[in-house]
Amino acid sequence: MSTLIAIREGSLNGNGGDCSPAKLKASNRGRLAVLHRRLLLLVGGAMFNLMLLFFILGSLYTLSSRISPLMGWHPDYPSFVVSGNRSGYTVLINTWKRYSLLKQSVAHYSSCRGVDAVHVVWSETHPPSHQLRECLANVVRQNSRADEKPHLRFNLNQEDNLNNRFKPIVDLRTDAIFSVDDDVIVPCDTLDFAFAVWKTAPSTMVGFVPRMHWLDNKKDGEVHYSYGGWWSVWWTGTYSMVLSKAAFFHNKYLEMYTNQTPSSVHHYVTRERNCEDIAMSFVVANATGAPPVWVKGKIYEIGSSGISSLSEHDYKRNKCLNDFASLFGTMPLISSNAKAVNAMAEWLW
Repeated sequence: MSTLIAIREGSLNGNGGDCSPAKLKASNRGRLAVLHRRLLLLVGGAMFNLMLLFFILGSLYTLSSRISPLMGWHPDYPSFVVSGNRSGYTVLINTWKRYSLLKQSVAHYSSCRGVDAVHVVWSETHPPSHQLRECLANVVRQNSRADEKPHLRFNLNQEDNLNNRFKPIVDLRTDAIFSVDDDVIVPCDTLDFAFAVWKTAPSTMVGFVPRMHWLDNKKDGEVHYSYGGWWSVWWTGTYSMVLSKAAFFHNKYLEMYTNQTPSSVHHYVTRERNCEDIAMSFVVANATGAPPVWVKGKIYEIGSSGISSLSEHDYKRNKCLNDFASLFGTMPLISSNAKAVNAMAEWLW
């Protein structure tokens, strides 16, 4: 080692030596070439390590998807789904003369493993035909993946009335009710996740369609509220209702809505043919003093636009909100900013 140092020191003290312009330029080129090669090696090594990391992660995912079913864990099927129908939930479908949509809806929800029964709220003048009953019964048998097929029932009513969707059910076997319109489809895994969320707070409403009430300036000395639709919720991240077109609630609220809510509220819903969902939100909030829970998840509307597309819809919803506050004698709705998200389905959280 000392000999090498001596040679370098001698060369630096000679006539010109390594300090000549030509040799210095050549030396710089050589050093740049070495630096360039080292950079290439460094970048290439980083890329190789990154590719190796992705390969390892992909291999682990593939391996787990093959081995985990053998161990009783299915990554594509939520671990919180109940194994027995009796501890599942009842799907309560509100329908009105849309038989093709009803068939699609029954077919879909019959395929969800947590469903114990499917009840159809029927409010037409004539009862469902024998042909329709048999058709839907076959749909349940063909689509259900459970050993014990979900029960199919028609809740018959003699008049067309939006209050019918919240009438008590005699042969109900579950605490949990999933209330849904016949043109709304919630994927089974999303529905089962919402059911798991509901089980952590079974006294409140848990759903997919949030709405908000806002306090306006006082008019004529009275408090006035405004109804906030989806864009209001999206902009502020605040909600105080989840609509019953796609929401879980405890079956006790069917009896509470029908038999304990002021009859003036029922008459109002009957007359206006609107806002039964807001009324149910009032009932639950009044009983719990707590906000609902909004669940993040995709839902699909398979039918044409309903009453929410009419020009006076916002005006009527505002009116319902204020009239119910008067009829109930209070504004029970509580706002929230919380949203339930399935962490297993999120890349970033």
